[in-house]
Amino acid sequence: MSLLYKVARKLLTLPSVLLRGDATKDAELLVLRHENAVLRRHLASPVRYEPADRFWFAALSGLIPRHCWRDVFPVTPGTLLGWHRRFIAAKWDYSARRRTGRPPTAAAIKNLVLRLARENPRWGHRRIQGELARLGNQIAASTVWEILHAAGVEPAPRRSGPTWREFLTAQAEGIIAADFFHIDTALGRRLYALAFLEHGSRRLHITGVTANPTRDWTVQQARNLAADLGLRTDSLRFLLRDRDGKYGEAFDAVFEAEELHVIKSAPRAPRMNAHCERVIGSIRREVLDHVLVMGEAHARQVLAAYQSHYNEHRPHQARSQLPPDAQERPAAMDIDTHRPLRIRILGGLINEYRFAA
Repeated sequence: MSLLYKVARKLLTLPSVLLRGDATKDAELLVLRHENAVLRRHLASPVRYEPADRFWFAALSGLIPRHCWRDVFPVTPGTLLGWHRRFIAAKWDYSARRRTGRPPTAAAIKNLVLRLARENPRWGHRRIQGELARLGNQIAASTVWEILHAAGVEPAPRRSGPTWREFLTAQAEGIIAADFFHIDTALGRRLYALAFLEHGSRRLHITGVTANPTRDWTVQQARNLAADLGLRTDSLRFLLRDRDGKYGEAFDAVFEAEELHVIKSAPRAPRMNAHCERVIGSIRREVLDHVLVMGEAHARQVLAAYQSHYNEHRPHQARSQLPPDAQERPAAMDIDTHRPLRIRILGGLINEYRFAA
């Protein structure tokens, strides 16, 4: 606004230099014409001068002698000079152009603070400040506290506990689940297989197939599994199974001897053993629904091949697309120079792809 006012004053002083005699009269006429326009605009109401009107009067005042201002302008000279002072003061006023106080915290830092608080419910604002400092972001502890307080995040000692998903994820490393599933042969004979699934690693164990799953047979499968697990049983704390009568007390005793606590799901509640139900569904969808099983030996062969594929190659979302037996992701290969090889499992029913060595 101040720049526009300055330009207008410069332009209006040009006629006063070239035509000194007529410039005053012309300016008076312009003032009167503008006054008439203002009066017509406010004919039925009191006269109010808008910022544009004040700007125009103040700009024309430089072309009219001061002793004529009383007769020409519809306002007093003091008012006109006050308008002029406000225009000049606005030119040199920098208060609206600068920000007081500390600069605001970047949105990325705020999001990171809230993420650390969400992923680490036991961390207080000072612990979060230390982690940010380790990441190269210097921020005051009071600022961290203000960010958490504004977001409604409670202090660490009173923060709400973990969700069911977080709790089960933390407990997954110590859980192994067991469940039976049946196989119908090509001639209609029903076979039974016993499957165990380690929740933490998603490792699958299909211990045996039989047409007569007695309690003695089931106990022997439990002993075989305990022997196969070896030292891995030290990390297990719970065995989850349903209330099928084929298990029995001797079955539980095998795992209790390894210091595992046996947990029984509620009657007719398969979702309480959802991980086993899910893997049995995968076995059916990927293998059993597409193969005619001839007998027990054939069923063992098919299930052993699938177990090897499941543990050594098949990716799992819960493990960031890594198979259960893989501890780290293989090195990336250039597809333009290395062609993946297809390995057929069960006659091509399942395909695995690997790069040639």
